[in-house]
This record gives sequence, structure tokens and C-alpha cells, in this order.
Amino acid sequence: MRKLAMGLLSVLMVACFAPLLVGQGNPRGTSTLTLKGKTVSVDYGRPSLKGRTTDELLGMLKAGSLWRLGADSSTTFKTDIDLVFGGVTVPAGVYSIWMQRQADNSWKLLFDKQHGQWGEPAPEASECFASVPLKESKPVKSVEMVTLTLRKGGNFGTLLIQWGTLEAAASFKAK
Repeated sequence: MRKLAMGLLSVLMVACFAPLLVGQGNPRGTSTLTLKGKTVSVDYGRPSLKGRTTDELLGMLKAGSLWRLGADSSTTFKTDIDLVFGGVTVPAGVYSIWMQRQADNSWKLLFDKQHGQWGEPAPEASECFASVPLKESKPVKSVEMVTLTLRKGGNFGTLLIQWGTLEAAASFKAK
């Protein structure tokens, strides 16, 4: 009887959690760095261009619209130390991060206190507690899958975002 109950419990658990595992249609990526002995990390979905261009995919976004910065569940930014992006302080914590298209086609990085959201809808930009301008540059080559990289330089770091011909970065320092 006990084996039967354990078997049924196992089947039930697989049935409950399988949609979560199967639902991640894109591989996940992570990047981590350490500042002043504390960890900063990002976890994100990695969609592929699959013959499309970033202009086709992101060009549809109107000014003020948000992109979840990856695919599937929202991109999670976690910091164990307060960070300063220009004049904006992001306290230690866990956030979802989004990119917002501006009227001049530049981008801002937005931090939302809610994280783990699946797909759409994106939060309202006004609900995000911080936004930082992203500095765009021309990539050396096109990048097939969304790639987020945390780079360290002394007591500061940079979040580099690459996809297709999009390359944007935000620098920060430990507070």
C-alpha cells in the first residue's frame, strides 16, 4: 500500500511540475560577478533570431513600450549589494529587468520589484521603480541568441546586452 501511495504521489508531482519545465521553450542563460565580496547575477531566457533580424522583432515596439529582455519568464537581476547606475541607486534585492524603447529609438533599462513573471503583459513603466539609460554601440558581429553578460572592472561592473545587431550596456558601481 505504501509503494502504491508513493508511486501515485510521484506521478502527481510529475504531472504538476511538467508544464513548468516544458513551458521554458528557450534555453536559460546566467551571468555572475562579485563586487566587494557580494554577488550580482542575471538569469534570462535566450531566444534565437532564427533567420529574423532584431529590427524586425524589436522594431515593432512603439516609444514607451517594454521588451522583457529575453524570453519566457522575465529576466531576473539579483544583487547582494546596493548598486549605483549613474545617479540611480538600486538597493540589494531581486528584480525583473526590462528594456523600454524611447521616442528617439534609444533604450532604457527598467527595474521592477516583481520578478518571475511569465511572458506578457509587461509591467507598466510607471510601476518600475528605477530606469537607467543604456549606451548603445555597434557590435563586431551579429549575435544569434540573446546574451547578457556581467563584466567586472575594479569596484564597478557593466551589464552588456547583445542580440543580432543590438548591443547596449549599463555600467554600475558598488555603493
